[in-house]
Amino acid sequence: MAKKILVVDDDDLVLIALEALLSPSGYDVTTANNGDDALEKLNKKKFDLMILDILMPGMNGFELCGKIRELDEYKAVPIIMLTAKSGIEDKKKGMEMGANLFLPKPIAPQHLIDLIKKSLE
Repeated sequence: MAKKILVVDDDDLVLIALEALLSPSGYDVTTANNGDDALEKLNKKKFDLMILDILMPGMNGFELCGKIRELDEYKAVPIIMLTAKSGIEDKKKGMEMGANLFLPKPIAPQHLIDLIKKSLE
């Protein structure tokens, strides 16, 4: 059974690119373009991993990560923050909110696939 990944980013091009990258690797990719949309999808389907952007209108990625970690079924699910905000303080806050990995954009496609594979083991 394909591992299910939720990708949350307000940039449609990023969503399209990540879906195009991950689907051929055998992942079932669902996209959301904001935090509220992501939470709605989390209630309808069980995901094995999430990739979150930080800078989004409304609820940012930090807030979304914290809300996801409050859900019992997602306390241990890997969360990767993939973002243009790559400062030390941002990384620290991401980890405090419950992210497992904090990756700067842009990222080499194969490196991202390798990190996802490792996170799902």
